[in-house]
Amino acid sequence: MTPWVARLLFANFAMFLLLARPGTEVFNVLLLIPAEVVAHPWTPLTYMFLHGDFLHILFNMIVLFFFGPRLEATLGGRKFLGLYFLSGLTAALFAGLTPHARVVGASGAIYGLMIAYAGIWPRDRIYIWRILPVEARWLMIFLAVWAAIGTAPLVASVFGFTGLQVPSGNVAHHAHLGGFVGGWLYMRWLGKHTGAAKFKKKAEPAEKRGWLHDRDAVQRWAQIDRDSLHPVNQEAYDEIMRKLSIGGAGALSDRERAFLERFAPLD
Repeated sequence: MTPWVARLLFANFAMFLLLARPGTEVFNVLLLIPAEVVAHPWTPLTYMFLHGDFLHILFNMIVLFFFGPRLEATLGGRKFLGLYFLSGLTAALFAGLTPHARVVGASGAIYGLMIAYAGIWPRDRIYIWRILPVEARWLMIFLAVWAAIGTAPLVASVFGFTGLQVPSGNVAHHAHLGGFVGGWLYMRWLGKHTGAAKFKKKAEPAEKRGWLHDRDAVQRWAQIDRDSLHPVNQEAYDEIMRKLSIGGAGALSDRERAFLERFAPLD
């Protein structure tokens, strides 16, 4: 059990058991009705901590218990919370397809965790009912397609198409789809802002970069502390800098750029 998973579990069960049971005044104040968000701007956040019945909260918290700790340990607490709440907020945005519906539950946030898990460990086997093994990637594809199929009639109705039957019942497929989208977008954003991604971007070949990028790169390379390098690296550095002074940044190979970026100070 990791710290933020434990806190989220406690907060959700405390809200359900002690503070905001369905039908209470607190429950009605904190639930999300998309058409009333302007009057109740806190509800896109608070609705995530409300659940309609015990099975609803039990399913969500079981998924959080099994998927959450490994994600939090891998991403860190801050990024894990960013994934959780952004997925829940995106689910709230998608819930706007049914503007007058009463929306509750952490399902959107939970679906964001699941799509992130499948992205990091796609071949992990998940045992459905502890019997049927399914790789995480295939389970997430199935759930995403199911959510999209359930959302399609709502989207069609928004644009005036009435040929598809709008699903009935208490399953908010569109909010689940929103959770998937939020989780996927957040993980894509993280992938582009890691140290490895920044290094790769800086070390791209010259033909893929503009002269402004090359100018900035040359300025960084010039700030390398030559005296702090190993003698072997000093020789390589001197040779590359001579080549740079003669032919400019465009004359450097990918390997030479990567060498300089390895020792250049970060922005």
